[in-house]
Amino acid sequence: MNEYENAIEIKGVTKRYDGFVLDNISFDVPKGCIMGFIGQNGAGKTTTIRSMLHITDIDSGEIRLLGLDHIADETELKKRIAVVFDELPFHDIFSVRDMAKIFEGMYPEWDNTAYMQYIERFQLPQKKKIGQFSKGMKMKLQIACALSHNAELLVMDEATTGLDPVVRDEILHIFMEYLQTGERSILMSSHITSDLEKIADMVTFIDKGRILLSGYKDEITESHGIIKCDKDKLQEIDPEDIVSIRTNSFGAEVMVNDRESAGYKYRDCVIDPASLDDIMLYYVHREAKEWS
Repeated sequence: MNEYENAIEIKGVTKRYDGFVLDNISFDVPKGCIMGFIGQNGAGKTTTIRSMLHITDIDSGEIRLLGLDHIADETELKKRIAVVFDELPFHDIFSVRDMAKIFEGMYPEWDNTAYMQYIERFQLPQKKKIGQFSKGMKMKLQIACALSHNAELLVMDEATTGLDPVVRDEILHIFMEYLQTGERSILMSSHITSDLEKIADMVTFIDKGRILLSGYKDEITESHGIIKCDKDKLQEIDPEDIVSIRTNSFGAEVMVNDRESAGYKYRDCVIDPASLDDIMLYYVHREAKEWS
């Protein structure tokens, strides 16, 4: 078993499609960490994940997972990684028990006891065909399968989309349990930032195929702020401090990228904290500068 510091290392990865480019992206996910991978639909999250799993061939760059090369060591990696997609990849005719038999043959560390405990915890029917499951049940089944073969890295592509808040909360709690050994890591792509506010240690923002921000969630949210002011006051704010400006009939809300410095510079303004949702929204509009 090789030792590694980062569960995921993506360096200079580019993938060109007609009308979309994943543009020279780089970020790391340290071992033992939950990385929230955030962006609008179509920003490049799924292309990045498909590239990591070698479902998609990249044009250039390097990807290492668990310290191993994502292509040269693909067979070894597939045993040590679990993936949860937003759509169930299992056939409708199978039951929960059938899935256990299939996975037992695929994964050397498959743990049937753990799997059945998740099935009971999620209250999934064992004999019913998967085709009769609701979206929430299908997602729970994928997660039960993903967490039952001692994977060191869990990769999730919009895994909580379409689930009700109670189920989402239960699943987030299970992810926290899964990480407790300190040896496991999670990359969780989502456009539901409230889930990531709760559990992510780090976040990476992607927009139009480019990484805008990557780092510790608390540092990113603490460094950004929103100044509320009237339109006359806007002239006094240094353009270097501005991410983008949201205007309304009363005035403007300006996102600044250094809340502490802005607090000294613009003492007569109120600066509110920024959520991940706010940060995503203002960065997406950064090229327009002013939007409403």
